[in-house]
Amino acid sequence: MNNIDLTGRDFLTLRDFKREEIEYLIELAAIYKDKKKNGEMVNEYMGQNVALIFEKTSTRTRCSFEVAAHDLGMGTTYLDPQGSQIGKKESIADTARVLGSMFEGIEYRGFEQEIVEELAKYSKVPVWNGLTNEYHPTQMIADMLTIKEKFGKLEGLKFVYMGDARYNMGNSLMIACSKLGLDFVACTNKDYFPNEELVNECKKYAEESGATVTLTEDVMEGTKDADIIYTDVWVSMGEPDSVWEERINKLMPYQVNKKAIDNAKDSVIFMHCLPAYHDLKTKVGKEINEKFGLTEMEVTDEVFESEKSVVFDEAENRMHSIKAIMAATLKKSR
Repeated sequence: MNNIDLTGRDFLTLRDFKREEIEYLIELAAIYKDKKKNGEMVNEYMGQNVALIFEKTSTRTRCSFEVAAHDLGMGTTYLDPQGSQIGKKESIADTARVLGSMFEGIEYRGFEQEIVEELAKYSKVPVWNGLTNEYHPTQMIADMLTIKEKFGKLEGLKFVYMGDARYNMGNSLMIACSKLGLDFVACTNKDYFPNEELVNECKKYAEESGATVTLTEDVMEGTKDADIIYTDVWVSMGEPDSVWEERINKLMPYQVNKKAIDNAKDSVIFMHCLPAYHDLKTKVGKEINEKFGLTEMEVTDEVFESEKSVVFDEAENRMHSIKAIMAATLKKSR
């Protein structure tokens, strides 16, 4: 692992990284986590600064980048949806060149993948993808770290993703699993299967790693003997009620509930990148209940709060993983 050098690299999608490079980042995240727990200073990046562009708001991603940067000795500048001129008064290319001259790194969380790709093209400093519509690579390092902590390995495990597998989480998890040797299963309505082109690409990764990629509509078949069952929200805020209604109708059979968990291995863990609609304790949860009569959506509260759930370990690992990604791609100050 010591011969791997990612200095100066962008972190836009795991498609760009070899298996050993991804494993290196997972290992580095574990090292930084141990140092954090032991109170060891890791501020080798003192005096550097990073720009955090958030066109989509976030709790975990923002806090993870800010705490990780602070621990590494860096300053942060947070640009919210109203806090920058990116794509409005100033082009993405110009924004990249301006920020690249002031900061040592740039994080982007927002919409199309092509935006973060263009930022990286025109920036002279590393650009990190905090989430786009298509990919969520920083989450993958945290997820794989969490799985390795629970099972002591990654290769050979059965990973089942339930719900809408067409976008950033389904795409990124399929890539990560197929490259790292986990058997990936998308268990959902066929209308919500991942893109066929990406599925074929991941099947090639799986051939190299000894893994498999499976698409199924059968919940009992999909979850049988699963080591990990993972889900995410089905609908994003701002989408019309008609979209909510359609997805709820088609995806409700793929809710992660006790029946699905009981069909998996006794050692199964439940994962979710959060936030989750598992109760009525949020404004959105109450709105879902008023409009559609549901008290829980993609996962039941029983599963979410069970001993099988590792969602808060997973959330904590976002920070350690993002610290590793920034540290691996930036030059040390000393």
